[in-house]
Amino acid sequence: MHKTKNLRMKVNSGNIFTSIPSHEPASSDGTTDPMTLLPTPPSVTTTLPVRAIPGTYGWPVVGPLSDRLDYFWFQGSETFFRKRMEKHKSTVFRTNVPPCFPLFTGVNPNVVAVLDCKSFSHMFDMEIIEKRDTLVGDFMPSVSYTGKQRVCAYLDTSEENHTKIKGFALDILKRSSKVWISSLISSLDTMWSTIDESLATKGKASYVIPLQKCLFTFLSKSIIGADPETRPHIAKSGYATLDTWLALQLLPTQGIGLLQPLEEIFLHSFAYPFWLVKGGYDKLVEFISEEGKEVVERGQVEFGLSREETIHNLLFILGFNAFGGFSVFLPTLLSHLGKDTTGEQRKLREEIRSKSMGTSTLSFESVTQMPLVQSYVYEILRLNPPVPIQYGRARKDFQLSSHDSAFDVKKGELLCGYQKLVMRDPEVFDDPETFISDRFTGSKGEKLLNYLYWSNGPQTGSPSTSNKQCVAKDYVTRTACLFVAYLFQRYDSFTCNSAGQITAAVKAK
Repeated sequence: MHKTKNLRMKVNSGNIFTSIPSHEPASSDGTTDPMTLLPTPPSVTTTLPVRAIPGTYGWPVVGPLSDRLDYFWFQGSETFFRKRMEKHKSTVFRTNVPPCFPLFTGVNPNVVAVLDCKSFSHMFDMEIIEKRDTLVGDFMPSVSYTGKQRVCAYLDTSEENHTKIKGFALDILKRSSKVWISSLISSLDTMWSTIDESLATKGKASYVIPLQKCLFTFLSKSIIGADPETRPHIAKSGYATLDTWLALQLLPTQGIGLLQPLEEIFLHSFAYPFWLVKGGYDKLVEFISEEGKEVVERGQVEFGLSREETIHNLLFILGFNAFGGFSVFLPTLLSHLGKDTTGEQRKLREEIRSKSMGTSTLSFESVTQMPLVQSYVYEILRLNPPVPIQYGRARKDFQLSSHDSAFDVKKGELLCGYQKLVMRDPEVFDDPETFISDRFTGSKGEKLLNYLYWSNGPQTGSPSTSNKQCVAKDYVTRTACLFVAYLFQRYDSFTCNSAGQITAAVKAK
């Protein structure tokens, strides 16, 4: 691949980087070696040319409002970032992101977008990046949604409670390993039996609600140590309460495809009040408090958290991090797999059954012996990360590097990384717009895991109390692998449509 002029924008949905020359060393096959793309440490002087960050925030009120309308209405989020990257001929530029005018007067929409692997990776350096209250940008939902607590996701690594709460979360996952797989398999049995019944009587079956019920039950048992069936109203509507709770917090930052301009007027112009979901939230608090007593007590005794801190962080971990993340990720995985027309189902089925060696028992260890299944899951995460945008604020002045340039970033500036484009960086990924199921297999594929950033850190990284990487990074990918393996132990094949329905399923012979 020639690297001097390097015109990289294909027509329509083609490659995303336009006329960005590379200054990186190439490997023997002419492409950049991914291992050379790590960011330059702040203390090291870069040899890249230093340029001013291109782009502008526009006139007050007018500029942010214009960008907001492009982001939600006229372009959509992905095209919004693509067009500005193309315009500025840079993967680093200034722009505005929602929410903004009229009723978000305390929110600063100004950001520095970082859209390639090298510039984005600075976000993981806690010496130069602060994560205090930046989960969804400069906007922060009311703490009423989290029991008046600033939960761990909003804490910076320098805050004492971050160490306590993240240590608690890591401990929860370690202990949950005893019941994680059995709870998952039990919930999947119920989910797919429900779908089989609908297929038999109606010829099709929606998988969205059965999947959410499955997730809520399995995650409650694994994380909280509590079975929703002990409280019928929680078993019946707990998942729906979490859906509402999540939506009300995030609506100002999310496009949902309603008729415009109604979406702009009613969903993106103001923050929704907590009282709309207070009743349901309080019931979930009571459920955790009463049915998860052992976990709640451990948070207090072993990690020095107050009872309120423990309960509301547990609910956030359950509802936002786990249930919310899986509710985005697994439907995407299932839909992509169910629409396959290229023979991927057959390849996955053959690998799963050959590695199962005649046994139906699944475990984290068994799926690590299925490289194609793992790669398929990684590729879904590369193209469709559950959290598409990551934010971080400059802790101090520093110099940020992209592939071709360096930029001076000032203390207090907010960085914004749109991961759907970051992980389509052609300097790292061959044919980055194409889904390649075995992309992450072999020695070259293993190297690429350094640039799979969906978890707020590389797939090869380790979550700790000193960073902001998702504590369940490995649990998420292995659970998804188990999900796929379970499917092809139960079925030979299945088909999905675009409406979130299974339209056919052939039972395993």
